[in-house]
Amino acid sequence: MNVALRPFHLALPVTDLGTSEAFYCGLLGCAKGRTASRWIDLNFFGHQVTLHLVDASDAAAAANPVDGDSVPARHFGIVLEMADWQSLAARLEEANSKFLISPRIRFKGEVGEQATLFILDPCGNALEFKSFADTAQLFAT
Repeated sequence: MNVALRPFHLALPVTDLGTSEAFYCGLLGCAKGRTASRWIDLNFFGHQVTLHLVDASDAAAAANPVDGDSVPARHFGIVLEMADWQSLAARLEEANSKFLISPRIRFKGEVGEQATLFILDPCGNALEFKSFADTAQLFAT
């Protein structure tokens, strides 16, 4: 099936809108869209992510082993061009971000070789940023 890529929408729970806005807009560079007293729309690399204020978080989630790392089972992210991934990784390192999984190459020399890194937002939502030297490897088996 050959379908033009459409923007996805994802809603995330956050316990602090101000800190979350600073993280997503300031550190990650997302543009802010519509807002209300309990939510903020963001342009997350061309996709719509909405931060919804909640009174409590259930951020603790299970993890699975993937190529030697403990990967949070509940996470989201974006596949970037390699230069953009490298730039973001450097920006996160310069900001002394705490990585769940430090920037690295996963599945080196195998099908699906990819650059990856994992961080948490200020409210405990896990984000993965990845890149492929060969984007055709994205769905390769």
